Amino acid sequence: MAGSQQRNWRNGPEMPNQFSGDDAVPDYPGQWLGLPEKGAGAQASVMRRACGVLIDWGIAWGIAALITSQTHALGDTATATYLVWMVMGILTGWLMARTPGMAVLGMGVARVDAEEPVGLWRAALRTVLTGFVLPAALVDADGRGMHDRATNTTVIRG
Repeated sequence: MAGSQQRNWRNGPEMPNQFSGDDAVPDYPGQWLGLPEKGAGAQASVMRRACGVLIDWGIAWGIAALITSQTHALGDTATATYLVWMVMGILTGWLMARTPGMAVLGMGVARVDAEEPVGLWRAALRTVLTGFVLPAALVDADGRGMHDRATNTTVIRG
């Protein structure tokens, strides 16, 4: 922010240490994470990730509709959809490092701190935080949502 402008609430939110210094904005999303600009291993766009979530939601809705046609133990279709989506996100994120929607669109979840699997707790926390929508919608200059920053992960193209 220029020296003549003062920060106040009307300037909107700013993630800590987001825009400070001479090279405050990367040339492309994922650059600061050491990811390539394009192709496999590059940061997935916010739009692609949102489409992946919509695909996952559609799958969860279909499964929930089948479940609620037989029993109401999980509540109505909307509640069952949310529960199925959460379980599906946790299990597939943990076991395959991608949800079905991510797989369809050629994406996956990767840790940025090590070349190791995402793991159960990261998959669970990512899914729970994504379920609140807002953390996933707020992205930094590298295109990572707050849920990815909290779990030290990112969504990359496969």
